[in-house]
Amino acid sequence: MDRVLIVSGSDNATAAIAGLIREAFPNCLQSVISNGSEARRAAAEKTYDAVIINCPLKDEFGNELAEHITATTNASCVMIVRAENCEQVSERMEDLGVIVIAKPLSKQIFYQSLKFINASRKRLLGLQNENIKLHKRLEEMRTINRAKFALMQYLNFTETQAHRYLEKQAMDMRCTKLEVALSVLKTYEP
Repeated sequence: MDRVLIVSGSDNATAAIAGLIREAFPNCLQSVISNGSEARRAAAEKTYDAVIINCPLKDEFGNELAEHITATTNASCVMIVRAENCEQVSERMEDLGVIVIAKPLSKQIFYQSLKFINASRKRLLGLQNENIKLHKRLEEMRTINRAKFALMQYLNFTETQAHRYLEKQAMDMRCTKLEVALSVLKTYEP
């Protein structure tokens, strides 16, 4: 975990949370904010791996902030709430993927939660990268197919002939089929 935002209205709790994060992730950059409105602004300006909310905050309880963070950023979110509120808050927040931890804060549970968040985040980033690659590949295939259809329409090629033409041109010109397809589209599409 590289960057964490701590949102807490209590200086003592903030120091304790910051210390636990420092022990678990010594190189992690930490930002500290005391209320929800400043936290929303900070989350919009910078990218955080996790946002830890020590409830209640000075200007709100914290669940609205957690909802905002999960809806508008890729940051993981942890809420720390009083033990008597933990179950109720957890039921509302679990569908959003927010981890809710009861006060008093157990060092071991907090560490496990941070490690779980870190592992989940790495997996999510891997899936996002894979998704980006697949979208790029899909867009390339669409472009190549558009070029085939242009060849079929303007040069009366069959689909097999158009496919073979793109492949042969790519081999002859030592470039990709996408580059040949873009050239064909530039020639035949307005």
